[in-house]
Amino acid sequence: MTRVSLNDVEVDVAVIGAGPAGAVAAALVARAGRSVRVLEREQFPRFSIGESLLPQSMAYLEEAGMLQSVVQAGFQYKNGAYFVCGDKSSAYDFRDKHTHGWGTTYQVERAAFDDLLIRRAAEQGADVRFRHVVRSMRTGAEPELDVADETGEHYVVRARYVLDASGFGRVLPRLLGLERPTRMPARAALFSHVHDALPAGSTDRDKICVAVHPRHRDVWYWMIPLAQGRTSVGCVAEAAFLDVPEAAREAKLRELMREEPTIAALIGDAPFLMPVRQIAGYAANVDRLHGPGYALLGNAGEFLDPVFSSGVTIALRSAHLAVQVLLRQLGGESVDWMTEYDVPLRKGIDTFRAFVERWYTGELQDIIFAPNQAPEIRRMISAVLAGYAWDETNPYVADPARRLNTLHEICTAT
Repeated sequence: MTRVSLNDVEVDVAVIGAGPAGAVAAALVARAGRSVRVLEREQFPRFSIGESLLPQSMAYLEEAGMLQSVVQAGFQYKNGAYFVCGDKSSAYDFRDKHTHGWGTTYQVERAAFDDLLIRRAAEQGADVRFRHVVRSMRTGAEPELDVADETGEHYVVRARYVLDASGFGRVLPRLLGLERPTRMPARAALFSHVHDALPAGSTDRDKICVAVHPRHRDVWYWMIPLAQGRTSVGCVAEAAFLDVPEAAREAKLRELMREEPTIAALIGDAPFLMPVRQIAGYAANVDRLHGPGYALLGNAGEFLDPVFSSGVTIALRSAHLAVQVLLRQLGGESVDWMTEYDVPLRKGIDTFRAFVERWYTGELQDIIFAPNQAPEIRRMISAVLAGYAWDETNPYVADPARRLNTLHEICTAT
């Protein structure tokens, strides 16, 4: 790939993707005085799903010098989540949790949120290029990326390290053959936005609503109130359950919304503000989150499921961990990406995985809707739902599968 072009560049770090993980990673690298170029295939602002953040994310936004801009942007305040299934409901306030740290965050329109973050990264010194597409990569101690710019002209980016934050685009997993089968079943989501026109007090706008289908425990809905009376609404199920032609998506989502009493009452027949979209087969996995000259951040490495809104939190956590290791490496230290990045990041991913798997079997639903729950256990569960999936002082992080199994046995026995 080595060649010389007037447009070729050399940087300390190349970041693929300008979403939250890429923006935070680029900002952290630039704040450390290192040169960084961000390569984003789309033009921002652009639509993205995943509007409900978790409080853990706020610490990473603060570290990247972005917190004040996010606070001042006017996004919908969020302090928790509430779950409904028929006449049963259970609310978690993320301020009442086992782990110290942020207990509040925001529900955001991702087009505006992502654009805000990458602009803040650029203001702090990141060189951001939109509509620049990575075509291939030569791995090694001094990796090279072949890139096509917005005019289609190719040039080379020579970097000391590459961070892939390309999200569902999964650029390096595709180019380098890193993708592996995931344990998660193939699921899909249908979603859109509505003007909710919800009267005051009809619902808690400060919490995401997760509702269970009245007849299918593995089918669930989200309702995420956003700013200015806008709400994101969607339904998630196994892909076959939502397998309809594109022209029938709106009718299918409307039908499903009418079948769930809470969503039907709150949203009803409010018109969709954009065409109903579908995302399918989103669960992904790789053998390793790093290789010679590169590391994978967020969804580029692994994505589980949207039910607990963990995607952005995992993405920002991965950016935080990766840049910590990378800056030490660029400073001449010997680092071990497996023990210092891969293993620690997967600890939290595996915690979320244990919760996601038991949500779909119904075991976690039994726990969430169980009456007379012990307050200290609710605070432990609340901490994980708030994104603190790496705090091993929490028994449901230290040993999530066994603890959840035992708790389910107790709940069902009583």
